[in-house]
Amino acid sequence: MSDKSPIILWFRRDLRLGDHPALTQACDSGRPVIPVFIYDDVAEGQGAAPRFRLGLSVASLQGALQDKGSNLILRRGNALRVLRDVIRETGAGAVYWSRLYDPDSKQRDMDVKAGLKDDGIEAVSFRGHLLFEPWSVETQTGGFYKVYTPMWKSVRSRELPDTLPTPGKIASPKSWPDSDVLDDWAMGADMQRGRDVVLPHCTVGESAASHRLGAFIANRISDYKAARDIPGVKGTSGLSENLTYGEISPLACWHAGWRALHDGKGDAEVFLKELVWREFAYHLVHHTPRITTANWREDWDAFPWNTDERLAEVKAWKQGRTGIRFVDAAMRELQVTGTMHNRGRMIVASYLTKHLMCHWKIGLDWFADQLIDWDPASNALGWQWSAGSGPDATPYFRVFNPVTQLDKFDKDRNYVKAWLAEEYETPSKTALSFYDAIPLRWNMAPGDAYPDPVVTAEEGRKAALAAYEDRDF
Repeated sequence: MSDKSPIILWFRRDLRLGDHPALTQACDSGRPVIPVFIYDDVAEGQGAAPRFRLGLSVASLQGALQDKGSNLILRRGNALRVLRDVIRETGAGAVYWSRLYDPDSKQRDMDVKAGLKDDGIEAVSFRGHLLFEPWSVETQTGGFYKVYTPMWKSVRSRELPDTLPTPGKIASPKSWPDSDVLDDWAMGADMQRGRDVVLPHCTVGESAASHRLGAFIANRISDYKAARDIPGVKGTSGLSENLTYGEISPLACWHAGWRALHDGKGDAEVFLKELVWREFAYHLVHHTPRITTANWREDWDAFPWNTDERLAEVKAWKQGRTGIRFVDAAMRELQVTGTMHNRGRMIVASYLTKHLMCHWKIGLDWFADQLIDWDPASNALGWQWSAGSGPDATPYFRVFNPVTQLDKFDKDRNYVKAWLAEEYETPSKTALSFYDAIPLRWNMAPGDAYPDPVVTAEEGRKAALAAYEDRDF
């Protein structure tokens, strides 16, 4: 192949132009660059909300590339087959992409790399989705970290490269190959009527993500340690939505956090720790991929969790009518915004796996369908941490009391008022919007009586502890 042959830049979960090592390398080569997004089995296999949100990000990237005089070629189908088609149509001699670490993506990427190399095509993967490659962080005795705090201490002082600038120019090929039309994929169709409710709560694209980070650093990071636990205030960064699609790089967040810390904003260290918690999740997924589908601690395999999703208690949990206000508020926030406050995530996960004694995979699958910030690693670690079956997990005997947790973190009931309509004469707009988002078959209305608890906090705790006592952990 001529060294002037085009390079295909295969976008996946790196939907940005700035701090993009693969894109920078392709542009620096002086060769034409053909950006491609493939709606393959991995992308199409996502749940309704992640797929919908991914489509918004792809549209934003397409616009950003067009502003640069470039384009984003859209194709649907098997990744290797599509890449071979585009290579045949354009004479491309290389394919670049950013590495991913979940099992499905890794298997796809290995198959693609092997197939392209067999074809004599250069296939190169680059960093960009993580701060630290999973094989670059080891304990003093070798091997990966299975406990978060030692990993944090190991990496917190590491030198990391500066972020890369957005390329000034992206060289185009002499002619562009055909492209699908994004709307034809109907990536938001499975959201049904909830799509229009969730859409205003999405913060989409690289520019919006950058502004979100800037606003957080300027206005909220100083109070982050305390405010991040209060679901009724805007105390978190909200960046999980943008990080999962690569609309902003973790490196950009890392450097911004360190600048804030050096500027005297001490709570910035807590933000940096959250970035490393995300790294911890991905390192575990890379080294022990079973965490995404099975108990990380195999001694939990015989634990008698309920696995029947048809149970009335599971239905009540999904629909936000368990009769436990913190749980129901969080589950309704999920329906309206496609996200959930982190404290709420811990409470609803604990309630499902401990008070209702249901398998964490029920919750993992529900979140994977409902979250616009769904992340395969963070979702898996979060659920197994809450259930007690994962690495560095909350102790199995620790059962969050959702009633006292509400008293502690929502004293003024701002969160409850925002999401529960039944008990208020004048419900909030957000609480009412829940009824516009949910399926009609749920048959819920604002005038319904608020339900009694399906399982009270005390009953659930006693049942969970009794079940744990019968296990030899």
